Amino acid sequence: MRSLQSTTEHRPVSQDLTPTTTSTPISTPTPPLTRTGQVMAAIRQRIDRQELTAGDRLPSIRALAATLGVSPSTVVEAYERLAVEDVIRARRGSGFYVTTAAMAPRPLAMAGRALAREVDPLWISRQSLDGDPALPKPGCGWLPEDWLPIDAIRRALRQAARADDALLVEYGPTRGALSLRRRLLTRLASDGIDASPDQVLLTASGTQAIDLVLRLLIQPGDRVLVDDPCYFNFRAMLRAHPVTVVGVPFTPRGPDVAAFEKAVATHRPRLYLTNSGIHNPTGASWSPAVAHRVLAAGAAHDLTIVEDDIFADFEPEPSPRLAALDGLGRVIRIGSFSKTLSAGLRCGYIAARADWVEALVDLQVATGFGGPSPVVADTIATVLGEGAWRRHLELLRRRLARARRDTATRLGRLGISPWLMPRGGFYLWCRLPDGCDAASVARFALADGVVLAPGNVFSVGGAAAGWMRFNVAQPTGQGVLEVVRRALAAGAG
Repeated sequence: MRSLQSTTEHRPVSQDLTPTTTSTPISTPTPPLTRTGQVMAAIRQRIDRQELTAGDRLPSIRALAATLGVSPSTVVEAYERLAVEDVIRARRGSGFYVTTAAMAPRPLAMAGRALAREVDPLWISRQSLDGDPALPKPGCGWLPEDWLPIDAIRRALRQAARADDALLVEYGPTRGALSLRRRLLTRLASDGIDASPDQVLLTASGTQAIDLVLRLLIQPGDRVLVDDPCYFNFRAMLRAHPVTVVGVPFTPRGPDVAAFEKAVATHRPRLYLTNSGIHNPTGASWSPAVAHRVLAAGAAHDLTIVEDDIFADFEPEPSPRLAALDGLGRVIRIGSFSKTLSAGLRCGYIAARADWVEALVDLQVATGFGGPSPVVADTIATVLGEGAWRRHLELLRRRLARARRDTATRLGRLGISPWLMPRGGFYLWCRLPDGCDAASVARFALADGVVLAPGNVFSVGGAAAGWMRFNVAQPTGQGVLEVVRRALAAGAG
């Protein structure tokens, strides 16, 4: 096997594993790879280019460490991780060799399966979660790493690591860590919601919070109202329950009130599942008049409302909240920290009537033996308690405001126009040029390495074939726009 290119200790590991007469450092990825990750990436790249094939022997640990200017322990860690992934395999007394499995065209195979799959509410989730981290994902539902308070999270994790052993090894209390529930009670009070500790439950995620409520309150054959369009995973979760889903048109001020009142009277739904604050995918905010009429219609027909307030922190000034107007009587407030803090710290919450929370505690114990890890909950509580948290949110709101304007301008050059300019958040709900089918556009873009979010995954009635949701914080530079331009042309054909 050819020798590996040498680098100095102060440079990133070279991605080219063949010898050359000059040494050119690669550009630093965002976020930067660890030195172990750089060694792994270099080996994978050589395999992808078929410069290493099945059965080829890799250099010894010491030889590769010396050549790349890294420690032997770094190479050991890289080899061990690649072995776990079945990219390489150790032969006792002989070294490490490329496996046959490593030669399978995994990215192409995955793309083929994705392109063949129906474009349904789970399509965008799977493309966003399973796709190569390096792929541009303007269709995904989260912020890039460099928009998040990573330093604050690291400080909080170090503090948790110094805590009593019990925090690290024991199950937490059934309602979740008291430190975080106290923070949530303060946040609820700032929204005008007077809740007691027995009305707040921590869950393993915001998604699990919704699922627990659905498990508790709906029965086979029930009807559930959602906005049209709505968050696509509402639709995906409701598929797991034997219910009838009814869509209500959404307007820039909230649900169409006349359509909502008619749907409630006609279908007698058990639940209404919605976003308040900043709506997903449209970015709209509720008006006070709409909020009051929705609550009145719900009270008249014994309707329970589940208010997903996950985007609350993105609003510059709070818009009406159903839970505050209702006082947690018929409204259940749910939320999580995945959008503003970190999707890696999985934790959600439910605020509701005390008797419902009591039943939800039992349900969560039965299905998951508790909610989030105490370490996760304590870490979140620590970050939320820092003075820097409010400054982070303010900077984030300003940065997103610029990104919304800039992205709308760039998309406008392609004939893509936002439905409205949201007050906050990172979504633009956009109309495509006439004749373009969003699902076809998304397929063409995926084949070109860009993940988009086509409109009908958000629409119960299938009325959004010409619409698409864009995440303004994700890359939409010239390269991505060129892919979108080509996909638009193909999708209109």
